[in-house]
Amino acid sequence: MKRSYTDEHARSGLDAPLPELEVFPNHFPNYEIEIVIPEFTSVCPKTGLPDFGKITIRYVPDKYCVELKSLKMYELGYRNLGIFYENVVNRFLRDFVRAVKPVSATVIGEFTPRGGIYSKVTASWSAKKGGKR
Repeated sequence: MKRSYTDEHARSGLDAPLPELEVFPNHFPNYEIEIVIPEFTSVCPKTGLPDFGKITIRYVPDKYCVELKSLKMYELGYRNLGIFYENVVNRFLRDFVRAVKPVSATVIGEFTPRGGIYSKVTASWSAKKGGKR
């Protein structure tokens, strides 16, 4: 069976430039932050059609917390970016961990149905597990 997508489709968006995530000092230990982005949009790299979903970030901060305006600008950078759901979630986690350096982080992407199929993608990272991002 011939694939209808290419390796370029599969890698699309992984290294595209996006706005920088900014941080500020955390002053409290041992708590979790949950951030919900209910109106996430990106573009299917194969069809060019818009994709919609909800992104949830849960993290335990260490020395830093993410600054929300920079997160909003970062998230808006995906609006016209051709990228698969799986890459959205894993890229979000990769970039978030690099910027914020949390104790642990989980990113969940819940994408609206397309063709009757609903997708939920979850990626997690933990400093305790020796995670490297």
